[in-house]
Amino acid sequence: MEIIKNLHSYLAYVVLAVLIIAVVNAIAGWLGKKDFTMHKDLRISLFALILSHIQLLVGLVLYFVSANGLKAIQTLGMGGLNAPARLLAVEHPFINIIALVLITIGWSRHKKFMESDRKFKTISIFYGLGLLLILSRIPWNQWFA
Repeated sequence: MEIIKNLHSYLAYVVLAVLIIAVVNAIAGWLGKKDFTMHKDLRISLFALILSHIQLLVGLVLYFVSANGLKAIQTLGMGGLNAPARLLAVEHPFINIIALVLITIGWSRHKKFMESDRKFKTISIFYGLGLLLILSRIPWNQWFA
């Protein structure tokens, strides 16, 4: 279990970095009226999508085997969770699943457009919203403890 927890923690840094790069790249392409290229822009967005989904899968495994996930809810009940426990057992997984849904929608929608500005705009909005949601539910006190 410790391996899964460490993988989830360290992979989070990589996922955040790649998501930030993808969002910044999409905003720069959108505002800079650049062409959407397969070599750079598609790969950055796809890499962010893939890493985010891998992180979600690792997180779901951790949720079901960790004492801070489903077991905390089963043991304490929803009313028995304090704020830090509720963050780990409820808010963090739920909001991050929503974030991954937004990122996936952004990936799927961008493929429907032929115009570069619409591709960049779609990725900017959906990946950006997903990134904001992820950042809002990171247990920051554990990252810097």
